[in-house]
Amino acid sequence: MQNTENTILENWPGPKTTDLPRKPNYHFAIKQDGVSLDFYLEQFFHPNQISSHYFDRLEQLVTICQRFPIDAILMGGRSEFMREIELVRAIKQNTFLSIIPIILYHPNPEASLMVAAYENGVEDFLYGEWKNQLVRVRIKSVIERSRRDLSVNPSTHLPGPATIESEITRQIDMKAEFAVCYADLDNFKAYNDYYGYAAGDKVIRLTAAIIKDVVFDLCPEGFVGHVAGDDFIMMIPPQLIDPVCSWTIKTFDALIPYRYDPDDRERGHITTHSRRGDIEDFPLLTVSIAVIVNGNGKFSHVGELSRMLADLKKAAKQRPGSIYLVERRRKY
Repeated sequence: MQNTENTILENWPGPKTTDLPRKPNYHFAIKQDGVSLDFYLEQFFHPNQISSHYFDRLEQLVTICQRFPIDAILMGGRSEFMREIELVRAIKQNTFLSIIPIILYHPNPEASLMVAAYENGVEDFLYGEWKNQLVRVRIKSVIERSRRDLSVNPSTHLPGPATIESEITRQIDMKAEFAVCYADLDNFKAYNDYYGYAAGDKVIRLTAAIIKDVVFDLCPEGFVGHVAGDDFIMMIPPQLIDPVCSWTIKTFDALIPYRYDPDDRERGHITTHSRRGDIEDFPLLTVSIAVIVNGNGKFSHVGELSRMLADLKKAAKQRPGSIYLVERRRKY
């Protein structure tokens, strides 16, 4: 690949002004008996960063989690703690609650109690004197790990929709200048129907590898996400739109023919049913990339950007072959 060292923005992405991004707001569901978890949380987190919601029974917890985006469930006490272990088991058996991480605290737990807690699904067990800032780091690590796990595509191991939206929002809030590239495969459904889902999944993973290699080779500070299916997102500095998109297309077009049988590759198409049920010829897979640049505070939220991106993607897919289009219109 060509050397683009001089075009990569130093320490990109970063705020263009002195304004800092908004701090996250953590929501905790708390059950405490003889300990003051909320007091220590307020000491370790800035007051405007946390919101505490108290419960004692499972039914109360369900209601809380339906009303608020709970980041973690914290339970602490000084008793034998077996009631809390039973509650942990019930939480993990509840489909709605099971994805929320659970953190327990006991000042002096028996080893058997900690084993039972982990066996029933707790993400972390804190104990001893709750004075060290290490507790804050451990709580944040549990939350961030949970967020990553919930937003990683199992096939490509790329960040999913939640993380993509969060990253775009972060860049917009920082008033950063950045480009969002939406890559989508053309005729993928026909390929998937013709060769089967296993072959289709290999194409998805190949596409992810191509995009990751190109983006991180040309811009180590870039971002790559997997929206779903054959849709991918790249976030890069505007100066790198052409090299990133061009190399993605060149690499994809060079490798994708080898995901076809020799006869199909030689013909340059496959014959299968269309979405309407008609028999049609479909050319070899190509990739369409829609690109929108955010600069000078053009967009105020992700919804504005995503709407224009969807329209531009449709326009790109109407053109034959692999292509990238950069939006030149004003925001609407």
